[in-house]
Order: sequence, then structure tokens, then C-alpha cells
Amino acid sequence: MTPEATGTILDKIVAARRAAVEHRKRVLPQVALRMAVERGTPQPVRDFRAALAEPGVSVIAEIKRASPSRGLLRQGYSPDWLAQRLELSGASAISVLTEPEFFQGELDHVRLARGVTSVPLLRKDFLFDPWQIWEARAGGADSFLLIAAILDDALLTELLSLGRTLGMEPLVEVHNGAELDRVLTAGATIVGVNNRDLRTFEVRLETSLDLIEAIPDACVAVTESGLHSRADIGRLAAAGFDAFLVGEHLMTAEDPGAALRELLANDGD
Repeated sequence: MTPEATGTILDKIVAARRAAVEHRKRVLPQVALRMAVERGTPQPVRDFRAALAEPGVSVIAEIKRASPSRGLLRQGYSPDWLAQRLELSGASAISVLTEPEFFQGELDHVRLARGVTSVPLLRKDFLFDPWQIWEARAGGADSFLLIAAILDDALLTELLSLGRTLGMEPLVEVHNGAELDRVLTAGATIVGVNNRDLRTFEVRLETSLDLIEAIPDACVAVTESGLHSRADIGRLAAAGFDAFLVGEHLMTAEDPGAALRELLANDGD
């Protein structure tokens, strides 16, 4: 199955990323990235899947400077300080937005976070080229996001396989039942349900509730976007989700660490 272009913001972001990646590939060929990885330049991969499968509530705390829907989220954005603060406050993993034009991210933000944390780091971006996966590993990421809506079946399978070759089990994101069927057929083991429709930016927690029953128990089930309270997390945990990706709620808080501790309060009660 090949995703169809619809002229929405998602297509604009992907088009911009394609142009940027083609330029970057000329500057930094894939062979150079492979050499860096194979010579052990990045530190060993941290086990993203195992971190999410731990007992209790596992939060993937997302750090990002901006978003297309809300603009600038945080003044004085400091990826290393945020990553360290969120790990100390209980994050099981850190998601780092690296898309530059719409989210004001950089791959260097992964490197900065890597230097001050011990939990796994997820590269959050719009990935569609094996070069980007090698780039993620060379940059210190332990996992990466694959978005079913922008990948055909063959490419989805190829990028899953490459990730595993590098020891990086990806988070594979869906928004509806058809996408979920595709990623399960491809063999995804960490399945994320994005409550935000990337074509309209509408957010509905019901998207996760509608799909959880179709996610096999053998998969780590992650719910993403629109989580603002302990009640939201409790509701989705009761439905069967293993992990919770939270971004804007933390980035717009005066103290992101305190906001995360509040989300995790009374875990196990």
C-alpha cells in the first residue's frame, strides 16, 4: 500500500524533509555514517523496548522547541537540561524532536541529551530514507519513529529491518485501523497510536481507545499526544496501554520535571 498525498501540513513537512535529506546526503554520504557507526562512534544502544515494558507507568517524555499547531512552546529551550530534568523526574525514555523547519529541532539535540542521560533516546522525526536511520544511530539515538502514514509497505519493512540490524527497535506510529493492520503485518513490536491526526491536527484520546483491542499483547502499546493529566494516563493504562508519550504538556509547564512527577503520582495505588 502506498500513502496518498492530500495537500495537508503532513505532506508539506515531508516534502521539506525530502529536500533537506537529499541535500544532506550529498554533504554526508551514507558510507561515512556507516563507518562512524561500525567504528563504534556512538555509545552502545540502550534498550528502548525493555524500558517501556517495565512494570508500572512508563512515560516517554518528549522534548521539543515548537510545533506546527502551537508555534513556540518553550523560551530558553535547553535539550540537555530538559532531558536530565525529565529523567530525574521519572521518565522511562526521552523523545527528541529533530525536525528543523516546523518543530525547530536538530539532531545535535539528541547528542546533547545523550551526554547527560542514561535512559533510551528516541529520535522523533519524519523518517523515510535508510540514510536517516544511519544518521540517527551515528547521532546517538537508541530508537526512532516510523510513521505509517508516510511509508509504503516495502519501505516500512525495510526500515524496520535496518533498525533491528543496528539494534534499534523503532516505535511505529498509526492513527487508524488500516495503518495498524499494515504495521502488524510488517512485524512492528512497539506500536504507537497517535491521538493527533497529523493531517488535521485534531486530537482525540478515543483514537487510542478505539484501537487498543487490536494491538496484540506481545506488542508494547504506546499512546501518544493529548495526555494532560494523571486521569488521562490512568484511563488509557486501564484500557491496556503500556507506555505514554507526553510532550506539549511538559514543554509548556514552568517546571517540566514537576509536571512529569504529577503525571506519575500515586503510580500503583
